[in-house]
Amino acid sequence: MKLSKKARALAAALALTLAAGVLGGCGGDTKETAAKKTVNVGIVQLVEHASLDAANKGFVDGLAANGFKEGENITFDRQNAQADQSNLQNIAHRFVSNKVDLICAIATPAAQTVANATKEIPIVATAVTDYEAAKLVASNEKPGGNVTGTCDMNPIDKQLDLLLQLVPDAKVVGTIYSSSEVNSQTQVEILKKHAAERGVEVKEATVSSVNDIQQAAQSLMGEIDCLYLPTDNVMASAVPTLISVTEPEKLIMTCGWPDTEGSVAVIGIDYYELGKQTGEMAAKILKGEAKPADMAIESQKKFKVTINKQVAERLGFTVPEEVLKEAEAK
Repeated sequence: MKLSKKARALAAALALTLAAGVLGGCGGDTKETAAKKTVNVGIVQLVEHASLDAANKGFVDGLAANGFKEGENITFDRQNAQADQSNLQNIAHRFVSNKVDLICAIATPAAQTVANATKEIPIVATAVTDYEAAKLVASNEKPGGNVTGTCDMNPIDKQLDLLLQLVPDAKVVGTIYSSSEVNSQTQVEILKKHAAERGVEVKEATVSSVNDIQQAAQSLMGEIDCLYLPTDNVMASAVPTLISVTEPEKLIMTCGWPDTEGSVAVIGIDYYELGKQTGEMAAKILKGEAKPADMAIESQKKFKVTINKQVAERLGFTVPEEVLKEAEAK
């Protein structure tokens, strides 16, 4: 049966109306659609050691807890730079070329490298001590760019107090850190301030790589009464090298990370929980609920004292009762 021109026009108009309704329905739930599509996330870790490994795992778990599960709706490009700057740059360019949806940078040098490589892709970082000092954000309260994340600033005053509880007669506290890590320098400046308030001197030694650690440690032996290590990636990745020098000297040491290898006692960051917190921030960005520019830098709020009895035994050291009361043993 032939339709009249008028009937054909009405039918066409009806078809257009129905099509518009379908398209309107598809676009009406952007967040749900975004959550269902597969997103690609690049993870760059500066170097392999327990704390950064824990932050990496926590990040993935934090995303999973917020609806982004590997094998379902998210894929990860996991890269480790092995503390090599050229590796970092290659990894950053890889992520940018592949147009990943988000980058997670673990440790300050990793964050600085990817931040220099892109101003468009959202970056969440973790294991960074001071975002402002590292020139990653305009301010910790309002980052203003494409970078945000979690901070691993230590309670340095409490850590120094713990060290002085362990070695109450200490007059000189030693510290060793990487000269290329801005955040380590920041922590040592804070350490000096608190030490001066307590009438204690700080003696420094710096390293440029793990190959310098033994010599740096030996240069301090006989000059210091105890040793404090900031959250420094070079030092954390080579603790066995350090304690090969310090333990024969029966030197008491504490550090800013939770791994107590070599330390009698620590008040450290829980890097798994910090990474998980970072994953939660990333999920908000991927869901379109927040932008890095408006997300304040977050930090860990609760800290605990952990004692390593094996280290104390190797050093022939008796942990003071006042420290035992407030600590958990490992």
